[in-house]
Amino acid sequence: MLRILDARTGEPVPATPARRGLTRVEVHAGGLDLTALRVLLTADLLVRALELGGTPVWTMLTAPREQAELGTAAAALSIRPFEDSRDVASGLGEAQVVHVRAATEEPPGAGVVVAVAPAGWDGGGEDVPGLLADPGALRLALLSVPRGEPAALDAAALEEAARTAAEWRTGVARWANQPSRPVPDEVRSRLRAAWDDDLDLPGVLAVLRDVAYAPDLPDGARFETFLYADRLLALDLAGELGNPG
Repeated sequence: MLRILDARTGEPVPATPARRGLTRVEVHAGGLDLTALRVLLTADLLVRALELGGTPVWTMLTAPREQAELGTAAAALSIRPFEDSRDVASGLGEAQVVHVRAATEEPPGAGVVVAVAPAGWDGGGEDVPGLLADPGALRLALLSVPRGEPAALDAAALEEAARTAAEWRTGVARWANQPSRPVPDEVRSRLRAAWDDDLDLPGVLAVLRDVAYAPDLPDGARFETFLYADRLLALDLAGELGNPG
C-alpha cells in the first residue's frame, strides 16, 4: 500500500482511502518555473502509483498564472493533464483528498499535504522552454532527486540523465530480441517497496540500475522489468523498439 508523508503532521499516511474509494489529487502550482513543474511531476507520479494499485483518482490543478504555458510544458514532460479547478464542481463524494504543493507554500484546506522541495537551474540563463529540449532527460533528472530535497539542476545533471535514458532505451530494444521472462518476484517486490514508500523514485531508479547490470538475470526479465517500472516512470523506455540502429 502506498504511504505518503503528510507535511501537516510529518507522519506517513496511506494515500488510498480506507474503503478503496475515490482519491482526489489537488495540485497547487505557481507560474511556469521548475518548481511548479516538479510539483506537477510529483502529482503525476502519485496518480500513476495510485492507479497501478487499483485506486480510482480524480485530479485537478489550481494555477493562478501561466496555466496554459504550464500545461504545455507539463505535456512535454509526459505529465498527464489535470482538470482546471475553476471548472470543477465539488461534492463528488471522494473518500480522500491529497494536496500536492511546493514546500514553501502555505498548506491548503483539509486533507493530506504532499510538500515538494524547490527546483532550480544552476546552469546560468536557461529558461524552462530551453530545458525542455530533451524532456526525457529533464524528467529523469528531476526523478533522481528525493522529493524533499531541493533539486539544483545543471548541464552536467541533464547530460548524465540523457546518457542514462539513452542507455536504458537501447538496452530495452536489445533485450526485446530475447525470449520474454517474467519480472522476478524479488525485483517486483523491491520496486513496489520503493514507490510505496513515500514515492521513493531514486529507490526505483536504483533497482533498475541493479537489474540492468545483474550478471545472472535473463535479458527477457530485464525487458519486462523496465517496461513494468516505466508504467510509473513514463520515461518512454520502449522508445527504441524496432529501431534498426
